Amino acid sequence: MDKLLHIGMDIGSTTLKIVCLDENENIIFSSYERHFSDTKNTVYNALNKLLTEYGDFNYTITLTGSGAMFISKALKLPFIQEVISCKRVVEKDMPTTDVVIELGGEDAKIIYFDKSIEQRMNGTCAGGTGAFLDQMALLLNTDTIGLNELAKNYKLIYPIASRCGVFAKSDVQPLLNEGAAKEDIAVSIFQAVVNQTISGLACGRPIRGNIAFLGGPLNYLSELKKRFIETLNLKDENVISPENAHLLVAKGAALDSINHQPITPE
Repeated sequence: MDKLLHIGMDIGSTTLKIVCLDENENIIFSSYERHFSDTKNTVYNALNKLLTEYGDFNYTITLTGSGAMFISKALKLPFIQEVISCKRVVEKDMPTTDVVIELGGEDAKIIYFDKSIEQRMNGTCAGGTGAFLDQMALLLNTDTIGLNELAKNYKLIYPIASRCGVFAKSDVQPLLNEGAAKEDIAVSIFQAVVNQTISGLACGRPIRGNIAFLGGPLNYLSELKKRFIETLNLKDENVISPENAHLLVAKGAALDSINHQPITPE
C-alpha cells in the first residue's frame, strides 16, 4: 500500500476541523463541526468517516489547536502550535500576507508576518469571539447567521462593550428595551468585536498591508468581516479572503504532516 494522504486536524475550543490532502496537496476531504466539548468522540467519528471513504491509503497526520494536545499524546501523533500551522499555510497559499486576523470559538488572534512572526492572542476571555457572538445572538432570539442577516440592513451603530458577555448584555438590553432596531443592534455587536480585537490585541501596533481573514466567524459572517475592512480602511487589493478560511489552520497542519512518518489505517 503506497498511496498516501496527508491529514491536518485543528481541534479548537468549540469546533473540529479536518483537512485531507492528496499527494499533490489538493484538498480532497474536509470536515467542520462543533464538538460540544466531546472532543474524543467527535474525533473518533470524524476519523471513522474518513476511513470509510479512504480506507485503502496510508496517512500522515498532524494535530493543532487548543484542544489537540491531549489527543495528540493519547494517539501518539505529532502536534504543532497553531501559529506554526498558520505560518505553513500562509507561506504556501498567501505569501503576500502581512497580517492575519483569526477569530475562533473562544479566542481571537492577530499574527504579524514580518522579519519574525509575532502572534497576539486573547485567550483569557471569550469577549469578541464566536462564543460571544452566540451569546449576543440569543439576546436577539436568533443565531449568528441571523445576526449577520440583520446587520446587512443597519442604519446606526451604537457603542457596545465586547470585553465579555456580561458587559455587552448591560449595553444591549437597554437598547432592546428602548425599541432600537435589531438590525442596528446586530451591526453594533459586530463592531464591538472589531473594536475589541483591534484595541485589545494590536495595542497600538498598526494593522496594515495585506490582511488575511481566517476562522469560522470571519468565513461565515460577511458583515463582521465588512466591519473589520471598513474600520481598518482597507482597499480591496489589501483584503485576502481565502476559500475555506475556516479550514486553513487545519490545512497548515496537513502540510506539516508531510514531514512525518506515515501510519496505516489500522
